[in-house]
Amino acid sequence: MKVMIRKTGAGLSAYVPKKDLEEPIIGVENEELWGGSITLRNGWRLVLPDLPRDTPLPITVEARKISEED
Repeated sequence: MKVMIRKTGAGLSAYVPKKDLEEPIIGVENEELWGGSITLRNGWRLVLPDLPRDTPLPITVEARKISEED
C-alpha cells in the first residue's frame, strides 16, 4: 500500500491515502527508519522499503502491512 511518511511537530506521521488514515509513528525497528518495520498508534505494523538514511521527508513509499492490533 502507498504510505506517505512526514515529520510533524510531534514526531513522525504516516498517512495512508486509500484509507484516509493518518496516525503517528510510535515505534521503529531501525533507528534510521528505512528497511524495517514501524508501528502506528492504531496498532498497524508496516514494513518500509530499504532507502538511504538521508532520504528527505515527506515521501510516499510502497509499504507492506504485517499486523493490526484491535
